[in-house]
Amino acid sequence: MKRLMLGAASAVLLTGAAHADQLTLQLKWVTQAQFAGYYVAQEKGFYEEEGLEVTILPGGPDIAPTQVLAGGGADVIVEWMPAALAAREKGLPLVNIAQPFKSSGMMLTCLKESGITDPATDFAGKTLGVWFSGNEYPFLSWMSHLGLSTEGGTEGVTVLKQGFNVDPLLQKQAACISTMTYNEYGQVLDAGLAPEDLVTFKYEDQGVATLEDGLYVLESTLEDSEKVTDLVRFVRASMKGWRYVEENPEEAAEIVLDNDETGAQTLDHQVRMAQEIAALTEGSDGTLDEADYQRTVDTLLAGGSDPVISAAPEGAFTHLITDRAFD
Repeated sequence: MKRLMLGAASAVLLTGAAHADQLTLQLKWVTQAQFAGYYVAQEKGFYEEEGLEVTILPGGPDIAPTQVLAGGGADVIVEWMPAALAAREKGLPLVNIAQPFKSSGMMLTCLKESGITDPATDFAGKTLGVWFSGNEYPFLSWMSHLGLSTEGGTEGVTVLKQGFNVDPLLQKQAACISTMTYNEYGQVLDAGLAPEDLVTFKYEDQGVATLEDGLYVLESTLEDSEKVTDLVRFVRASMKGWRYVEENPEEAAEIVLDNDETGAQTLDHQVRMAQEIAALTEGSDGTLDEADYQRTVDTLLAGGSDPVISAAPEGAFTHLITDRAFD
């Protein structure tokens, strides 16, 4: 009898697994604690509890999440709002369905010896490093706010197309480089520079912060009632994962490492990243704050003759998913 009961239980589990709804998430970058909430939700069974089977696709320098989504390679992507709104204006109907990151982690890290103490007066004539592939939009918008050309010269700045490392600062090819609070800034310190050797300017402190690491889908996905239900469950489980990361950064880092097939990450770095990421997700239940959205739009529109977007977007976000997930 006991064997029959176990067999019946196994059959139920197999049936449940067979009927799990499948969803694919494309990350913005490689496997790291920047995306710990999703890996934790998968590892801890939060997606399974919602009846979902989630495939998490890591990103990389040659992977554009918006293109993956447009090509049908994912159901939902992690993307920065400036890149998403720019893509939307160009014809890709992206919609923000949730915003786990409440704050921006982007900043410029400068060598103190460069003499830069105030962006308004000291950036002119300097070489500044920035990532491209969509990550340049917040930087270009900030330069426009400062009235600085990005074509070089003494009245503008020379833009160095920065690789995904901190070498330009270490080799003094640039006075400042782009860093994230949770990643490259730590790499600079690990390379031997001390905080007192550096000057940092956080986008949040400069009033030009834009939203990062939101969840986006195509408009057509929201017209499918079954997909909407899947997304509701996905967002609810993902935010449960993010709360777990905030409370357990060390364990979250270990889970990330278990999913890193490259073997390039280290535990210390991922723990530090998870701790810094917790400061960015703190206060967010996944619902996009319309004031944060409007600040991002206003920042991107204020680009003088070359704004990141030329008109205020319409239909670029929805509360449909988060309202249903957390009602």
